Amino acid sequence: MSDSPRADVTSRLRSTLTGHEHGVWSLATAVVDGRPVAVTGSHDEAVRIWDLSDGRPVGGPLVGHNGLICNGEVWAVATAVVDGRPVAISGGGSNLIQMWDLATGRHVSEPLDQGIGCMCAAATTVVDRRPVAVTGHADGMVRLWDLAGREQIGEPLAGHTDWVEAVATAVVHGRPVAVTGSNDKTVRVWDLTDRIQIGEPLAGHTNEVRAAATAVVDGRAIAVTGDFDGTVRVWDLATGQPAAEPLEAHSEVGAVTTAVVGSRLIALAGCGDGTVRIWDPVTGQPIGEPLEGHNGMIWGAATAMVDGQPVAVTGSNDKTVRVWDLTGLATSVRVEHGPVTGPAIGQRTTPTAP
Repeated sequence: MSDSPRADVTSRLRSTLTGHEHGVWSLATAVVDGRPVAVTGSHDEAVRIWDLSDGRPVGGPLVGHNGLICNGEVWAVATAVVDGRPVAISGGGSNLIQMWDLATGRHVSEPLDQGIGCMCAAATTVVDRRPVAVTGHADGMVRLWDLAGREQIGEPLAGHTDWVEAVATAVVHGRPVAVTGSNDKTVRVWDLTDRIQIGEPLAGHTNEVRAAATAVVDGRAIAVTGDFDGTVRVWDLATGQPAAEPLEAHSEVGAVTTAVVGSRLIALAGCGDGTVRIWDPVTGQPIGEPLEGHNGMIWGAATAMVDGQPVAVTGSNDKTVRVWDLTGLATSVRVEHGPVTGPAIGQRTTPTAP
């Protein structure tokens, strides 16, 4: 096997999903009745569900976001399992957070009232055995929601001084945490059980932090964050220190995600030039050529397994969702680190209005 980071890469476009009338600004993945799906939110104020096996939409658009602010566009989606049912939450320009049953396409309950402060980002996790959503808002607050109880948990988490544009979740020392990125150029880590900030903000970004994802390497939880200077940073969540040298995407980073392909971890960044760039986040080596196909800024990225193969799913201002086959990445570069596991579900950044 060649040691070249560009050798034998067969990543390719698997399918292009069309149906949104405006840019795709948020994206998450889930499994519904044994089938992998993507859930997307758009500037067209709709949420759509896509069957990733055949590339077809599942039912019609899910509507219900009121255009009270910013015309009701959907800036954030995340998925979870609540009471045994796969669900999605969605929010954005309105003051409401919607919850959808992914099997039926119907509302699970009355919307959650997020008050003032548009919802910019969302992720899900489990806290004290309860499914919980963590949401970032334009007022700089981070809010926690009990998805089974349909209510907000405690007071908002304060610390950021500008829009919270990215949220991801992880487990550190057995405790659930959230990683948030903001237009204030910082990354913060929060203990979700005690609802407090852990340590000082993670500093190093020089522009708005619009993307975050997590993974585990050699038993260490790491976060991958991207900013509008085109820099991707990797953090050790136990220490709050950089875990690798910064990675350069050469264009604004609107979305990041991680995946395990074979036995190795990869990080993917969706960029302002419409490309998807891939690295080994531990060694900093780029993997293959950028994936090309989108004709606009990429705002959403997630990964899934389709027919037993790893794929990346990306959403863009060009109104499309693209599904990329990642199977060739398993042998494209020598593995120099130990066991890895994949990301937490759900992360989202807020687009700049076109």
